Amino acid sequence: MRALDIAATGMSAQQLRVEVISNNLANMSTTAYNARRAEFADLHYQQLTRPGTVNANDGTVIPTGVQIGLGVRPAAVSVDVAQGSLARTGGDLDLAIDGSGYFEVTLPSGLSGYTRDGALKRSADGLVVTSDGYPVAPGITIPDEARTISVNPAGEVYAYFNDRVEPELLGQLTLAGFANEKGLEATGSNLFLETTASGPATIAAPGENGLGGLRQGYLEDSSVDPVREITELIKAQRGYELNAKVISAADQMLGATTQVR
Repeated sequence: MRALDIAATGMSAQQLRVEVISNNLANMSTTAYNARRAEFADLHYQQLTRPGTVNANDGTVIPTGVQIGLGVRPAAVSVDVAQGSLARTGGDLDLAIDGSGYFEVTLPSGLSGYTRDGALKRSADGLVVTSDGYPVAPGITIPDEARTISVNPAGEVYAYFNDRVEPELLGQLTLAGFANEKGLEATGSNLFLETTASGPATIAAPGENGLGGLRQGYLEDSSVDPVREITELIKAQRGYELNAKVISAADQMLGATTQVR
């Protein structure tokens, strides 16, 4: 009775689908969060009669054969890299990336992490850091006496002082681009790590090499569409129920078999 095992794989697949949807809904207010989507592939097939087999009776070629599927398996949980809408905050260090690209941050291990969360802060030493305290590369330090900060679309950071007319250029923020953004490894806290699937990071100034520009005073909202996620949740729930009914039907068939006298 293959139906029991096949339906079990279907229930596991729909359960994974619900878990991905629930994570999307949980992060619908997370800055710069990209929605995920569960993708599936069919399992191996049992070849009872292979297509193209020669019929022993008259020598004709069987056009289709008999192939019994053995269920479904998770193939990937891919990231929708669509940009979320930009929400105005007015913060001097709130920076949204209008286009592709990631901020590069230095992790405690010395490795580089990447994020689109532009809710930057200033540390006690004046260093521009993320909400978790990771320095944003290249390191830019804001003087204590700076009155306001200005960041133009090209990433140039200027500081204004009370005793000066002209602003002072503190440095320029850069962005990282990847050949395959979906290949980045998510580690939590809105951070990603480079992998062999993503390819090496290409560092350039905002607006160059196809990278987006910076928008000061804005943050990128989550790209989660609640209506779409609820619709997908209903479909996943119905799929789970249908697979459960298959198990129930197979159990009844086995029960009828054991009652044969």
